[in-house]
Amino acid sequence: MPEPILRKRAIIVEEIYHEGGPVADKPTKRAAILAIIKNPFAGGYVEDITGFMDDLKPLALQMTKDLVDALGGDPHLIEGYGKGAIVGSAGELEHGALWHVPGGYSMREILPYSNAIVPSAKKVGGLGARLDVPITHTNASFVRSHFDAMEVGIPDGPRPDEILLALVMTTGSRIHARVGGLKASEIKGEDGLR
Repeated sequence: MPEPILRKRAIIVEEIYHEGGPVADKPTKRAAILAIIKNPFAGGYVEDITGFMDDLKPLALQMTKDLVDALGGDPHLIEGYGKGAIVGSAGELEHGALWHVPGGYSMREILPYSNAIVPSAKKVGGLGARLDVPITHTNASFVRSHFDAMEVGIPDGPRPDEILLALVMTTGSRIHARVGGLKASEIKGEDGLR
């Protein structure tokens, strides 16, 4: 398979101080790294596409490292994560599914507490399409305070023959989380759920 041909990258970092309630002592950071690559399968049906996942792994690892750096450089600070893909109109939804393995495993390789499944979203879309990337706690999917999402997109992508790849991370819970459920301080770390 060909190596990914990268056209553009972007990093977006949000600092959230409050959501209308009291100002937090320390803001939560939510960030995304986006890469737009050429879709080698655009324009026609290809039966065996799985080899491209291996080709995406170096890009995914570099994106993970760069996103951790954008959030302060310490992987131990990361508490939430998610991934997503937008496939241009000449591709198919399954091309976005190629991001599941490299996107998820790159974050699990870099982040020390990452037993939970990496949630994901994907769709086919045109120029400027946006995607809500789901976020859960890195070590326990049932930690309700970390259920979140980040909307991502790039105005001039994906073009019909491209794929937009996204990784998202947070440094904490929703800023005013108060709806109960399992707390991060109660994580057992046995199964990625609790």
